[in-house]
Amino acid sequence: MPEPTDHDIRERAHRLWQQAGKPEGREEEFWHAAEQELRNEDKSNPMRTPDTL
Repeated sequence: MPEPTDHDIRERAHRLWQQAGKPEGREEEFWHAAEQELRNEDKSNPMRTPDTL
């Protein structure tokens, strides 16, 4: 999987924000958490090969 797109990160961050009760003023925190989750999913993908690293 290539780098997560802004759209992917935005959707994941929104979901995390909703699950946390929609707190105000923490947009950057949820953005970074979503980005990290998406990057970690890629690293755990069993289909990775040296060509996809």
